[in-house]
Amino acid sequence: MDRVSNWDSAAQRAHWLAELAGALDDARHLVKELGAEEGRIEVVEIYARIEAVRLEVQAMRLRRTYGGGEEFGPEWTKDIPWKRSA
Repeated sequence: MDRVSNWDSAAQRAHWLAELAGALDDARHLVKELGAEEGRIEVVEIYARIEAVRLEVQAMRLRRTYGGGEEFGPEWTKDIPWKRSA
C-alpha cells in the first residue's frame, strides 16, 4: 500500500467522521426539542445514546488529529458502537 492510498483513506475517514459529527449534533438538538429537557425517560435515553456516540466520534477524530492513534484498517468498522452486540 502506498502513502497516497493511505492519505486518501485517512482523508475519506476524516471527512466521514466530520459529517457524522454534524449529523449527531443535529440529532442531539432535535431530541432536545422533542422533550429531553422535560425529563421524558424515552427521550432522555435517546439523547444519552446520541451523546455517547457523539463523544466516541469526537475521540476518534482527536486521536487522528493529534497523532495519538493507531493506523486504522477496515477492521475498525467492526467495533463501532451501533454494531456491538449487547
